[in-house]
Amino acid sequence: MRLHFVRWRFLWYALSLAVILPGLVSLSLRGLNLGIDFTGGSLMEIEFHRPAEIAKVRQVLTDLGLKDAMIQKGGASVFLIRTRPLEEKQSQEVVKALEQKIGPLTLLRSDKVGPVIGKELTRKAFLASLLTLVILLIYLAIRFDFKQGVAAIIGLVHDVLVVLGIFSIFQLEVDSSFVAAVLTTLGYSLHDTVIVFDRIRENIKIRRLSEPLADVINLSIWQTLTRSINTVMTVLFVLVALYFLGGSTLRNFVLALIIGVVSGAYSSVCDASPIWYDLKRWEEKRRAKAPKAGRA
Repeated sequence: MRLHFVRWRFLWYALSLAVILPGLVSLSLRGLNLGIDFTGGSLMEIEFHRPAEIAKVRQVLTDLGLKDAMIQKGGASVFLIRTRPLEEKQSQEVVKALEQKIGPLTLLRSDKVGPVIGKELTRKAFLASLLTLVILLIYLAIRFDFKQGVAAIIGLVHDVLVVLGIFSIFQLEVDSSFVAAVLTTLGYSLHDTVIVFDRIRENIKIRRLSEPLADVINLSIWQTLTRSINTVMTVLFVLVALYFLGGSTLRNFVLALIIGVVSGAYSSVCDASPIWYDLKRWEEKRRAKAPKAGRA
């Protein structure tokens, strides 16, 4: 017997809330670990020629007056060091001190972003995400109906909150590439949702009058489920390979995509269509009450 996705919708809603709520708590208490693209500062990625301890790196930075520097270790000898804005000469002094006190190293990258640029990127990132949601709502309202547009947007917000929440809980660094990952997630999730909605529309045209809407939606989900699973697995194979082989600079970007793709596939199947069903039921109940209120 096939699982009835619509009848089990409250379980899917509960699972979504179980993931989203801890993330919202973390976002309100800890926020995001914003990278220098947003906060302004200097970022250096270095690789020692032999394994090094993070405690030694921190001690060297403390001796240079950079005790508040954030250090992330990737592998046995690669370190990401984020500090307040440093001049080029100061960055060279940091590299020289690390080389003298710990050992030979290679500077993989050195970036500097001022606070003004950081604020501008933050504003543009927010506006880009908001504009995307508005345009998508208009597009879906025209292609399907307004309630399906609302259901799809709720699914997209779900995906964004899942990605943001997980990054907040684990304090993973958020930079400009993270914004690209979130926007890519929106596009992927919407594509999956539109496929399901399109099949629902086709099945509604040929359904029997006695056939419940919930059964039509469930049939449509099952008809597109194999395609959804095949698509998400194909994408995940590539992303997982990139995560492990693409280097530390791509890791958080790829991780955001992995989380977003999985969340998008889940919300397209388990959240968007059932939410549309609940919106339809709510509208039907409201219409049924309207004549009674008029007669009263």
